[in-house]
Amino acid sequence: MQRVGFGFDVHPFGEGRRLILGGEQIDHPLGLVGHSDADVLTHALCDALLGAAALGDIGQHFPPDDPQYKDISSLRLLEQVVRLLQHHHWRLVNADLTLVLEKPRIAPYSDKIRANLATAMQTSVDVISLKATTTEGLGFTGQGEGIAAMAVVLVEQ
Repeated sequence: MQRVGFGFDVHPFGEGRRLILGGEQIDHPLGLVGHSDADVLTHALCDALLGAAALGDIGQHFPPDDPQYKDISSLRLLEQVVRLLQHHHWRLVNADLTLVLEKPRIAPYSDKIRANLATAMQTSVDVISLKATTTEGLGFTGQGEGIAAMAVVLVEQ
């Protein structure tokens, strides 16, 4: 059996935070605001995986008011999600990820982000696609107020 999952997440920029995407620290004057490391890309991927397996969402498994998740690396959350899917006999076939932001440019970090995610998911980097796009100055991402991320996954049992 195969299933598709979709994940979407948004975080605003804020001062005094590091910008982490796919577990990689990105050179940028602002970071994303959130309870964990606010890794919007990894959060969208977690939601896509959980959704595909009908196992709820990231907020159910890692509540934002739980102190144990304060500033945690989202790659650790992804590892827990993958273990949960494995427990239910699901495995990733492929993941297609999209970041929506004006700045910074993601291309210099793309290979490392894909490698980080592949390692956390115990899979090959070949099954992870990463793209970035802009909104041509429109909306909160276009105005540089934050980043949005989307993830589509295929899992099989």
